[in-house]
Formats: sequence, C-alpha cells, structure tokens
Amino acid sequence: MTAGRVPGDPRGFAAVGAAEHRPGPATVLFDGTPVLEHRFRVPIDHSLTLEQARAQDADGTGVGPGGRGTLEVLAREVRAADDPDGERPWLLYLQGGPGSGAPRPARLNGWQRELTTDFRLLLLDQRGTGGSTPATAATLAAHPTDEARAAHLTHLRAPSIVQDAEMVRLALGAGPWTTLGQSFGGFCTLSYLSWHPEGLERCLVTGGLAPLTGHADRVYRATYARMRERAEEFFARHPEDRAAWDEATALVRAAEAAGAPVRLPDGSALTVGRVQQLGMLLGGSTRVDQLHWTLADAVDRTGAAPRLSEPFLAAVAAQAERGTNPLYAVLHEAIYAQPAALADGRAATAWSAARVLAEHPEFDPARSPAPLPTGEHVMPWSFETEAALSPLAGTARLLAEKEDWGPLYDLDALAANDVPVAAAVYAHDVYVDRDLSLETADRVRGLRVWETDAFHHDGLADDGATIVRRLLSLARGED
Repeated sequence: MTAGRVPGDPRGFAAVGAAEHRPGPATVLFDGTPVLEHRFRVPIDHSLTLEQARAQDADGTGVGPGGRGTLEVLAREVRAADDPDGERPWLLYLQGGPGSGAPRPARLNGWQRELTTDFRLLLLDQRGTGGSTPATAATLAAHPTDEARAAHLTHLRAPSIVQDAEMVRLALGAGPWTTLGQSFGGFCTLSYLSWHPEGLERCLVTGGLAPLTGHADRVYRATYARMRERAEEFFARHPEDRAAWDEATALVRAAEAAGAPVRLPDGSALTVGRVQQLGMLLGGSTRVDQLHWTLADAVDRTGAAPRLSEPFLAAVAAQAERGTNPLYAVLHEAIYAQPAALADGRAATAWSAARVLAEHPEFDPARSPAPLPTGEHVMPWSFETEAALSPLAGTARLLAEKEDWGPLYDLDALAANDVPVAAAVYAHDVYVDRDLSLETADRVRGLRVWETDAFHHDGLADDGATIVRRLLSLARGED
C-alpha cells in the first residue's frame, strides 16, 4: 500500500490496502448453516494508512476514544449448508441505518437463503455498530468534548464505511464481489461505485438510491409528502384508528396541561411528538398493521377515567428507544450532507427535518385535534427528551452546524460507471423517495431500475427471495 494521500481524491483518503484480519470462532445454526466470524483492524481516519493509524494507537493522538487511531470491524460469513468449505463467490451485504448492525441470522430468511445458493454472504457490522467498535453515548463519553465527539463521528459516514469494506475485501483475498445494499446500504453502494469500482463485480440495491446532489431539505420535503399519503391511506382503511389516534394525543395533552405528564416505562415524559414516532410503523408492509393493533388497545377504560394503556406506552417507548442505536438520530441528516457546491450552496443541514416541518403543518405536534404520525424525521427535541441521546445533544448540534463536509459521491465516476447495477425502487416508499431515486438512477451509467408498487421499504423482509432474484437477473442482463 502506498502511504499518504491519493492524488486527486477529494476525500483526502490514503491509498487502500488490506485490513488486519483476525479470524474468529465458527458456529453452525440449528438449520445447518455455517457462520464464521471475522474481525478486522482499520484506520478511523482513512486519510491515514493503517500503519500510521497504528502509530496513533501507540501515542494516543488519534481521533477515536482514548486517542486511538484504529477501530475494529466485525463481519460474519454465512455459507449454505451444502457449501461448508466456502467455495462460492462473495456477496457483501450493506445494512440499512445509519447506525444499525448487520442481521444476526438464527435461521436463514428468504433473501439470505436465496442468495446462498450462489454466494457466501458477508454480513458487515458497519463501523460504530453491532460488534464493531461501538459508537454509543457511553463509548463516546471517552472523548473529553463535544467537538472531539463530533470529529470522531464525521468518520462514520458512507465513504469511510466503503473504505473499510474494500480493505476487508483485500484482507480476505477476494476478487471483485457482488454487493446488496438495503436502504442506507444503497447509499453506501453509490459511494462504493464512486470510490472503489474496481472492487465490485455487480451491485444490487433495494430502496436505497440517495440523491447525489442538493441539500437535505429536498429529502425531507419529499418524505413528509410521502408520509402524509401513507398516513391518509392508513386512516382511510381504519377509520376507527383515527379516532383512537386523536383520543391518545388528547390524553397526552391533557396530562401535560395538568402538570402531570404521562410517563413512559423508563420514567421520561410522553409528548405528542414522541407519540408521532409510532409513524415509523407505517414504513413497511410487514409492520404497518402493528400500528392498527397498537391503536386498537391504546386506551384503558377500566378505571374512573380513560388512560393510555401499558401496551400503548410500551409501543411508543420501543419506537423512541435510541440507547442501542444513537447513531440513527445523531447522523441521520449527516448522511445527506455534501459540500456547499453540491448542496445548493448550503453545506450545514441545520436540523433540516425540523425546519421543513414548518412547510407541512399537518405534522406540527401542536396541531389540533392531532398531527399526523411522522417517519424518518429526527427532531432536535429528541436530544432533550430521550435519555440515551441527551449526552450527545451538544455533539448533534455541532454536526447540524458543520459547514465543511466532504463529498459522498464522485459524480464523474458514476456517470462513467461500468459496474452492472440493478435497483428496486418502491413507488410509495416513505423513507427513500421514488422521484429522487429515479433522478439518481438517471445519473448512474448502466443502472437498471425495477420500479414496483408491490412492496414498501421493507420489501426484503416481505418477499426478499423474489426481489433478489429479479435484481440478479437484471444485473446479469438476463431480464
């Protein structure tokens, strides 16, 4: 590996080389599936070579907690039961998020079973997640200041994730591999195609074509509109749920007005905004009806006066919980942050979802009788009301104010792309907008789109086998 920065690389990344590789234990699932653990050591700051980052480990001058210059990345190799020696080619799975670890299969699901007939899968815990060196409120507390925490977190975006992936590929001695990117994993795929197309044989994307240019405001304008359509569709299907929704929010407001707010199981106060987070259940076909059953049991009428039920409060708490995945909230707008020249002249995201909310008053928590449920819209007040996020409030503010973001994508490389890419675009996706996705598809040479209204954002969980078969066929030029 060549030390120093690669000439002309606008990210300022060093030349890529193999990660340090430490094979871990192997296990066999009850269905006979072999799973092998792999651990890798990579630089936190990819402007450094691994050797330079290792030197920072020794002298404590790195950007990681405790001055470390490297972090660990965990990946699990999943083989079919009839491929115990791993003879099949690799497929890298890039998980959604940001901030989510890779799936932990207890039994292979539809898309996993389908893909292991042709590949061995590598399920990557992206940096900061899962079994990789974690980035949580507790671990980030090792940094002395909000500025140090923010500096560390800027290295957890898609370009750094794919730099890790390429170092992992080289450490495994693999040739160019196939990738499957779900949601944010699709964003990472676009970064991979931008910076390391030599490592890719073909790419599959499901619900994950991010806008290549423009400010984050574009994303939230689009997703508020999609969320309104989805909520209206839901309440038209279940008119009784609209009444339950209105009553639930009214009970929350009445308790707040009386100075005795409703408390969630962790003791924190329930607000209308936190109730709105139940709208995350509207983001997919496999969980949309959970909202119906949550509202059906929302109010307990057995006492002297109606009150919110324990199952309802537990459902809200489950959607608001961020202790295991604070990166989702802290980095959510940062995954769209670009240099000013690519972001309509404005680099800082500046709490985009909260600002754009003013253009969509139907989602305003103060609306009467009740606002619509929200989706992937992270609000600054979350860092005040949610205990797991409050230690990161200052850090999140600095990231929202940050002006000097590096590029996520190389537009020239994407326009000249020669890696086969097939993407499923879901027509009514409330998280990754269809129109913005098709705009991106038009700017990536050779990208083939399968647009469908048969699935929502969780299509892989709904009928993943059908989806990956279709995308593989497209990528191979068979369909």
